[in-house]
Amino acid sequence: MAHAAPSLSIIIPAYNEEERLGPTFETLIAWMDAQERAIEVIVVDDGSSDDTAALVQSVAKAEGRISLARNGANRGKGYSVGHGVSKAKGDLVLFSDADLSTPLGELDRLEQALSGHDVAIGSRALPDSRLEKRQPFYREMMGRTFNLFVQAMVFPGIQDTQCGFKLFSKEAARATFERRKIDGFAFDVEILYIARRLGLKVAEIPVLWINDEASRVDPIKHSAQMFRDILKI
Repeated sequence: MAHAAPSLSIIIPAYNEEERLGPTFETLIAWMDAQERAIEVIVVDDGSSDDTAALVQSVAKAEGRISLARNGANRGKGYSVGHGVSKAKGDLVLFSDADLSTPLGELDRLEQALSGHDVAIGSRALPDSRLEKRQPFYREMMGRTFNLFVQAMVFPGIQDTQCGFKLFSKEAARATFERRKIDGFAFDVEILYIARRLGLKVAEIPVLWINDEASRVDPIKHSAQMFRDILKI
């Protein structure tokens, strides 16, 4: 029996996420079971050195809604999400961090906004945003400083470009990610910049966010790389 075409594709970039993906899959499958629509989950392995790929493959054998895509080498988060988008079949495309730091229940807010927009992005920086578990102070200050550079050098008006929970129409996802050139963590900024250049409507939506202390972002190395990428944009 053929499966229905998915109406929603969820892209999860994964680099050495073996430990975090187990609980994430449990949450994802329970959430999908409660939905009245066809959903696909594409986990993109970014050249992990642990058993991330093997874990995803074992889960995918038992759960047909989950699949694995491989980059073959460590290419970066932006490249990984772009790889997933190229394989997505859903009318809507969501990308989410592997730890689900923004719970899947927040998707409803983004979908409501998408009725009048092409892109809806989760935000931790709006008055109605709910930060259940905050980042360490130094990470918050780094994030605010980065956003000041984004506002000044790329475009004003978006308070939080880096929350890993963004929803696109299929057309908007393809149009923006086809033009993406930045492979690293600053790809979010580039995608939003491209969206505006294309005349797409972007909504910033307050969401619940729970910090995961096992962050993959190196505060020194990745910050320097992101600032360089902002200059490129």
